[in-house]
Amino acid sequence: MPILGTILKKGIKLRETLEQDFTSPYELQKKELSKLLISARNTQVGRAYDFFSVLEEFRGADAHGFLEKFKSQVPACDYDKINEHWWHKMREGEQDVAWPGKTKFFALSSGTSGASSKFIPITKDMIRAIRKTGTRHIYTLSKYDLPDQFFQCGMLMLGGSTQLNFSGNYHYGDLSGITTGQLPMWIQGFYRPGVKIAKNRDWGAKLEEIVENAPKWNIGMIVGVPAWMQILLEKIIERHNVDTIHDIWPNLQAFVHGGVAFEPYRKGFDKLLGHPIHYIETYLASEGFLAFQAEPEKKSMRLVLNSGIFYEFVPFNEKNFDADGVMVDHPETLMVDQIEEGEEYAILLSTCAGAWRYQIGDTIKFVDKRNSEIIITGRTKHFLSLCGEHLSVDNMNHAIEMVSEELNICVKEFTVAGIPDDTLFSHHWFVGTDDEVDAETLRLKIDEKLKELNDDYATEREHALKTVLIDVLPTQSFYKWMKAEGKEGGQSKFPRVLKKEKLTSWQKFVAEEASLN
Repeated sequence: MPILGTILKKGIKLRETLEQDFTSPYELQKKELSKLLISARNTQVGRAYDFFSVLEEFRGADAHGFLEKFKSQVPACDYDKINEHWWHKMREGEQDVAWPGKTKFFALSSGTSGASSKFIPITKDMIRAIRKTGTRHIYTLSKYDLPDQFFQCGMLMLGGSTQLNFSGNYHYGDLSGITTGQLPMWIQGFYRPGVKIAKNRDWGAKLEEIVENAPKWNIGMIVGVPAWMQILLEKIIERHNVDTIHDIWPNLQAFVHGGVAFEPYRKGFDKLLGHPIHYIETYLASEGFLAFQAEPEKKSMRLVLNSGIFYEFVPFNEKNFDADGVMVDHPETLMVDQIEEGEEYAILLSTCAGAWRYQIGDTIKFVDKRNSEIIITGRTKHFLSLCGEHLSVDNMNHAIEMVSEELNICVKEFTVAGIPDDTLFSHHWFVGTDDEVDAETLRLKIDEKLKELNDDYATEREHALKTVLIDVLPTQSFYKWMKAEGKEGGQSKFPRVLKKEKLTSWQKFVAEEASLN
């Protein structure tokens, strides 16, 4: 029996019990907001919004009086607002702006909602919080049926370059590159591809180095965005002329993924494996490590309530958001104890990186209020409701999953656009698959499944939503466009809904590709 594996496994079990298991979500979050306000009370933000007076409300009899005071004094904001007022000062080298001290790191977001990347501050406290949550997530592996050998294997993390850019005042790059460069010493012996390869800024060259070295490593767990990980595994299998990835990494037992819903990728991944593995979901955004899957086979993730983040939940409805998914100035917000299961919410974060009531753009649903377990349903701006169809990314993902299973095809990427059609509207799907499929059959099946999943969609298909159009494209077309947009690799994901500038760019790209063929 592998002694090291057995010791690690037992050690993980001993440290598995967490504060969050034995404290109410309300108490955890009240304490977290108090800690954040105390830490930032003397910053520029703290003085401007009078954090001292908010802190005084924590002793009041009203259970949510402190929250109402916080909301009345600190405005809810999106990236443009908080960047214009505060974050640009942090990049200019000013101290004590939105968090104590100077901020030396900024993560470039993938920019799926807007036209360009965003610079998200990453403080030392946030790096520690992400590391702490990552360690807590590793503890949950003891709940999985894993052999002792697994705990001696390496972990391959496929992320952005750890060789960050430097502006003169701060370093910036992909969040995965920032956090990987700050890994604790105890994990270095297990981490792959290693420091040298991780520094490579050329995404294609980095993949080639990993492919070349793959047989030298004993990998038990892989971590990354599904699309890029699938590409990597396919390259390894092809280069070394084997049938499955398990011919290279026989001890591979788990894939930790995040960033996008995994359902559309599952069928393609299964084809690359010699035996089943555990798929484990995480919710690591540029703004922090929000949640992770805490138990096997669950499709939900547990919010992390005591690690540098305070959450507010905005009901995702017409009262709080306009038709384009833009949040109103004074939205209704709820604490974690006030939410309802099954309702859709957008998220505001206040964090130990200097975000204050900041909208991150994601939408979620609670599936277990007692344990604060959620699923991600999409993005506030990644939905289609041209005429009241209220089509979410969650609907789209499930439809693709159902159709892929029924037609026995692998759809690796897709995106949808809403377009005018005479006096009515239509949806235009672009589906990426390398399998043979009849486009008309695929169109009809997607439309059929969406009608089953969404009553509003079914109703509008009889009225204002005229038709569904579809283009079937090679998967490589999606990644080629991302590269042209400067979004190749790391945490970059293809947007599931395209609007405005990104839609124009994509339509031009597809037309140019068609003319070449």
